[in-house]
Amino acid sequence: VLGESNRLIDAERAELISIAAKVSSKPVCVGTSHSGTTATIKLSEQALQNGAHSVMVTPSKEAVPDQINHIRQYYERITAALGDSLPIVLQDHPASTQVHMTMETLQHIIQHCPSVQCIKLESLPTPPKIRSLKPFIAEHGLDCTILTGLGALYGIFDLECDSDGFMTGFAFPEILYAMYEQQVVLGQADSARQLYQQYLPLIVFEQQPGIAIRKELYKLRGILQCTQVRHPGKNVDQEVVKQLKRCTEWIFSSNVDLTKKLQIEVV
Repeated sequence: VLGESNRLIDAERAELISIAAKVSSKPVCVGTSHSGTTATIKLSEQALQNGAHSVMVTPSKEAVPDQINHIRQYYERITAALGDSLPIVLQDHPASTQVHMTMETLQHIIQHCPSVQCIKLESLPTPPKIRSLKPFIAEHGLDCTILTGLGALYGIFDLECDSDGFMTGFAFPEILYAMYEQQVVLGQADSARQLYQQYLPLIVFEQQPGIAIRKELYKLRGILQCTQVRHPGKNVDQEVVKQLKRCTEWIFSSNVDLTKKLQIEVV
């Protein structure tokens, strides 16, 4: 929901998916959400044909909301059409969709739609929802993970409630993996909190509305050459760029090469 996929034409979309699938050493998940169920299915099929490993689907707002006939059937029909060939990530992000899925609806979907193998949980507050979903998943033996989004803004609190990791565009995944490793793999909660506290200013700065700041960070990391935001999106001014650079130098020091993989150490 933060990116610019909804500003691509169909040919650009297909080309980008194909390129990403060819150059990535990791599975590629493609957002295929659409206000129409059939359109979502077709976009998902197109993503699969272009090399996607999985798709991410979020429901759209309807004039007359209906948790059963709208949201549940949306995922049931998509699952039935795609079969087991394409894993689905359910994105729960009411801030952008204005769709508020109840816990009962989430539980129904992951129980009756086996292709939904992951929930990207971004409906605040996230910790209590994770605490409710994890026992349900275990009790019913479901193959479904819960991942943290929202730029990892609440990352440590989600990990403490047994989130299975992160799925977000934060420009420094090394930091997120280090937090996950300390909290989940090694059981070092104090170290995980220390990392969260250390890098929180950068996480907060990047989470300002829009995509422009994240693009600037991607440029600093050597991922992008151009940070132009597609119209009518707004670009940041040079003062914000300078402030961002000061922030990264404060966090990492000015002699760290941000274009290289960072070594995140626990102090």
